[in-house]
Amino acid sequence: MYSNGDVFVGEIIGTAILILFGAGVVAGVLLHHSKARASGWIVISFGWGLAVLAGAYTAGPLSGGQLNPAVTFGVAISSGKWSQVPIYLAGQIIGAMLGAVLCWLVYYGQFAANRAEETRQPTLAVFSTIPEIRVWWQNLITEAIATMGLVLPILAFGLSKGLGETGTGTLIVALLVTGIGLSLGGPTGYAINPARDLGPRIVHSLLPIPFKGTSDWAYAWIPVAGPLIGGALSGLIYNVAFK
Repeated sequence: MYSNGDVFVGEIIGTAILILFGAGVVAGVLLHHSKARASGWIVISFGWGLAVLAGAYTAGPLSGGQLNPAVTFGVAISSGKWSQVPIYLAGQIIGAMLGAVLCWLVYYGQFAANRAEETRQPTLAVFSTIPEIRVWWQNLITEAIATMGLVLPILAFGLSKGLGETGTGTLIVALLVTGIGLSLGGPTGYAINPARDLGPRIVHSLLPIPFKGTSDWAYAWIPVAGPLIGGALSGLIYNVAFK
């Protein structure tokens, strides 16, 4: 078991890297005066997959690189070990907020240009998810199913000893996240991670971004509850089917 201090620091650093790269690719695609502007959903999906790769590999030696409360819940339910769950969650939320601030600093000029653009645009999509069709129960189910598509394979990967010893499992998870984005990300933008959505949403509400629009708190519970449900169901299914 990792020490409490290592878990806290590892999850902060790893989740900050995850959000810096993940929110960064969205900013690059969406914001005006970015060289990556309008490069599309495939770029965003691969960018998020590589963000997971960088964050998880960095945090791995300290905390195992969970970086996601849904994963943490799934692991806790499948293993029965809950003592470090609050430490993982705290590190993940703080890290997500830090990564969002770093992304804002990198793209500060592009955010600032939003003040002068003829067509000003809201900026929440850089930080958090927004559904294409706003039907709460469908959005909730989508997030739960997509998260099960992430967490259950992660739990099953743990049964393959070689993946953990070689570090290949982290690479496979990054490819899995890319696949989820390409296949299941269309309806809601695939949060599949409560910290990834909530931490940056809080930062968006606080930062002095010109014409940033609403932080959409009425929707904010869905990318938290949906992934937690999906993570919990994954842990339960794992216990029934794989143990």
